[in-house]
Amino acid sequence: MATVIHPTAIVEPGAQLGADCEIMAYAVVTKHCVLGDRVAVHPFAVIGGDPQYLKFDRASATGVTVGAGTVLREHVTINRSIYPGKATAIGENCFFMSGSHAAHDCEVGNHVVLANAALLAGHVGVGDHTFFGGGAAVHQFCRIGESVMVAGHASITRDVPHFTMVAERDDVIGFNAVGLRRRGFARAAIAELKTAFHEVYFTPGNIRDVAAARRAAGAFDSAEAKRFLDFFAGGKRGFARARRAEAEAGE
Repeated sequence: MATVIHPTAIVEPGAQLGADCEIMAYAVVTKHCVLGDRVAVHPFAVIGGDPQYLKFDRASATGVTVGAGTVLREHVTINRSIYPGKATAIGENCFFMSGSHAAHDCEVGNHVVLANAALLAGHVGVGDHTFFGGGAAVHQFCRIGESVMVAGHASITRDVPHFTMVAERDDVIGFNAVGLRRRGFARAAIAELKTAFHEVYFTPGNIRDVAAARRAAGAFDSAEAKRFLDFFAGGKRGFARARRAEAEAGE
């Protein structure tokens, strides 16, 4: 179908919409937005609004990009970047449920789901195929890895590695084996990831150093396990920690 804009929606001059988009009643798409093909913006969503940042200069040329096939449900808000020439970036085929929010300068991957009222603060990075339960909230500058399952009402203030499950306040409760099987990961890769998860989280010592040592030793062959270990080389906020009994039960 051709792009459809409801008569009550506001699409500001300068906004760029791809093919077959739908902008529904009372939605707002500001001039700062670039939407890919087949993006659906539901009633009362506001995309490309000013960042909630006290020092922001509203004259700054900043933006929001939304990838093809993404659905933004009622009352979703996505704020534009605070940096001239930069954009808050939402990937392809994401699903933001009602009332969810991505603040300025978030970088969200593809196939990411935010359930109702999930909140991403500024500068949060999210990997592909990650799911946020309703009411989950993420502190600014945190990194949430690929294929992470974030429980409803979780409070995330530290980085969460790829392929894990996290709940409550920064508690890693297991390895996301079910999610990886659903994505079609090979059994051998899942087995290596499970071993890497145990070695990093349950070996005494600094978690960053443990991961670096296992990577340097060439302990794992799969690209997925290497990617898991490499996650610990970055970030500035520290890492969500596992409670052993829960993490083992959560596999």
